[in-house]
Amino acid sequence: MSKTILVTGAGRGLGRTLAAELTARGDRVIAHARSESALEGVPHEAKLILDLAEPAAIADAVRGIGRLDAIIHNAGIAHIAPVAEQRLEWWERTLTVNVTAPAELTRALLPALRAARGHVVFVNSGAGLTAGPKWSSYAASKHALKALANALRGEEQGNGVRVTSVYPSHFDTDMQRSVREQYGSDYDRTRATSPESIAKTIADLLHAPEDMVVNELRIEPPNPLPIQARSQ
Repeated sequence: MSKTILVTGAGRGLGRTLAAELTARGDRVIAHARSESALEGVPHEAKLILDLAEPAAIADAVRGIGRLDAIIHNAGIAHIAPVAEQRLEWWERTLTVNVTAPAELTRALLPALRAARGHVVFVNSGAGLTAGPKWSSYAASKHALKALANALRGEEQGNGVRVTSVYPSHFDTDMQRSVREQYGSDYDRTRATSPESIAKTIADLLHAPEDMVVNELRIEPPNPLPIQARSQ
């Protein structure tokens, strides 16, 4: 059965791949991005142009959305640096985009999700389970996203809204390459999970039988390349 699904961060990486996967399955995709140009070449039936760094604008921006079967909270940012070098502006921006915006977007669209007995998917990270050096602001935001998902799940079970946290690790994206560049670490895409595999898995979750829900799912490649500085 076709579903109407909002994908945040649909202009690049996993979000773009999700839009293509869901459209191929016959779903109606509402693609979110910060600009119209970012959605060029992205398959979608409707769009949501919005800067998640300004969550006060979310409620008005989504007012025209009617039926909604699912949200995939995919958009996110990362700034990799030691605590001593993490400026206040990066803490504020990371927490706003990665936590506050998904919370506000979910709140604004809960009536539609309840009506459809819909599904909320939070694309989290391995950093949402454990934090290593230089990951403080990003990991803190992803730990908070896990808390948001857990609270929402308990609150909305009686309304038929399903909530899933997905924890992909080491998959082939621009962010993964950027992180490794910041660490001075090697990158080998053959040892990373493809965005197509992640997108297919998330799409499968959204089309799971109505009598079940996967609350949490951790995904990683069979032989991931550790993030570590190159030896001199």
